[in-house]
Amino acid sequence: MKNLIIRGVSGIIFVGLLISGILYSHSSFAFLFAIVSAMAVHEFCTLVHTHKHTTFSKELAMLAGTMLFFATYGATYIYIEKPLILFIPYILLCVFIFIRELYRIEGGVMNNYAYFTLSQVYAVLPFAMLNILAAYGDNGYNYIMPLAIFIFIWSNDTGAFCVGCTIGKHKMFKRISPKKSWEGFVGGAVTAIVAGYILSLFFDVLNAWQWMGMAAVVVASGTLGDLIESCMKREIGIKDSGNIMPGHGGILDRFDSTILAIPCVIAYLYLI
Repeated sequence: MKNLIIRGVSGIIFVGLLISGILYSHSSFAFLFAIVSAMAVHEFCTLVHTHKHTTFSKELAMLAGTMLFFATYGATYIYIEKPLILFIPYILLCVFIFIRELYRIEGGVMNNYAYFTLSQVYAVLPFAMLNILAAYGDNGYNYIMPLAIFIFIWSNDTGAFCVGCTIGKHKMFKRISPKKSWEGFVGGAVTAIVAGYILSLFFDVLNAWQWMGMAAVVVASGTLGDLIESCMKREIGIKDSGNIMPGHGGILDRFDSTILAIPCVIAYLYLI
């Protein structure tokens, strides 16, 4: 009972901070997800340092991730003739990190190169791309687009849990995630698509079919993102990626679905 209360309180705080940061202003949105990006890199690097025996600088990886986020933020919202120039400091830092490995005496250079790169691509790039999603449309900062991704993920999780616990029999991916069932997947998808229709009644940035299509994309890609993180944790041999949120695990545990959903939704929106 005590664990359930702790889990509920930490979940409410998490959702409250997330929604408040997105709704309050463009600046609070950027500040929130810059912190999330840095924390995600820190958590990822801690895991690979411990279980994959990497030795690259965690601090430099976090700095690089933060620079990538703000470079994307600036390129998206600051009008300059050549916005890609904002990425030059990030590129130079990455080059420095790679050159730094040349002077390492002990082995493991290949692992350092590979996992540093993955820390940027997996733990930072999707959050940096949220800036692109928040700029969708012609009205500057559009809070509903990034918020919608989380609404769909939460709707999907709720529907999948309720249906899966009630009638879930056919396992989706037993080797990686024994609790996921196809019945739960369908229940979550229906719940998220209904949420998409409800959003269409209040926000006309997309029509009803487009909102529901976006919900379907989030469900499919978010489920894959969840499975991908579960697969990585299973290989490492851990249950949670961290313990920053009591009862919920780490940052990567909380955003595993989001990490793959963000780029997939951006691709969907620009294709339609």
